[in-house]
Amino acid sequence: MNHPRPAAVLFDCDGVLADSEMLVNALVAEDLTARGWPLSAEQCKGIFLGRSIPDMVPVVEQQVGPLPREWGNELSQLIARRMKQETPPMPGAVAVVRALVAAGIPVACASNSGREELAAKLAGLGLTEVFGPRVFSWQDVPRPKPAPDMYLAAAAACGAAPADCVVVEDSALGARAGIAAGCRVMGFAHETPPALLEAEGARPFHSMAELPRLLGIAA
Repeated sequence: MNHPRPAAVLFDCDGVLADSEMLVNALVAEDLTARGWPLSAEQCKGIFLGRSIPDMVPVVEQQVGPLPREWGNELSQLIARRMKQETPPMPGAVAVVRALVAAGIPVACASNSGREELAAKLAGLGLTEVFGPRVFSWQDVPRPKPAPDMYLAAAAACGAAPADCVVVEDSALGARAGIAAGCRVMGFAHETPPALLEAEGARPFHSMAELPRLLGIAA
C-alpha cells in the first residue's frame, strides 16, 4: 500500500536511533541485583522495554520494597554518564535521519528516557542539532508512553497533524503510543517480534536502510 510522503517523522531513541538497550539494561540489572532482585540484562529488557522510570518504580518495589526517593534520578544520571562515554548507533539510523532532513522532512525524537539521559544519547549520536528543540522525554509531557502525549507534542513541534506523521518505534508499548496519537507507525523489528508490533497496528520492517524507501523518500 502506497502512503503519501510524511509531513514529519517522529523517532523513538533506544532501540531505534541508539543501539543502547543492552547497555542500559545491564546498568539496571546491576542496580536491581544489588537491591536483592537478581536479574540479567536480558531479563531486564523483557520486563522494562519501553517503560519510563516512573512506570518501572511500582514493578521494582513489588520485588524489593520501597525505593529511595532519588532512585529514578540517580539511575537516569548513571545512564546519562555512560551514554556520554559511549552511545552505540543503530546501524543506518543516523544516515536515515539526515536523509529525511535533507529531503525537507521535519524530524523529532520522543523517548521514555529522562531528559538528561536522552540529551546525552543524542549528543553521543551527533544528532543534538539535527533534532534541535523537537526532543521529548517523559519529563516533558503529562504522561509517558503508552499514552499518546509525547507523540502529540512531537507532531505539534514539527507543525504537522498527527495523522500526517510517521512514528518509528521498536517496542509494542511505543507503537501503542504512536497509534493512540493517530500517527502511522513503522515498527522496527530489531528485537521485538514483528507479530507483536503488527498486533499494535504498526507496520514491521527489519533494517533502517529500508526506511527511506518505505516512507517514499529516495535512499
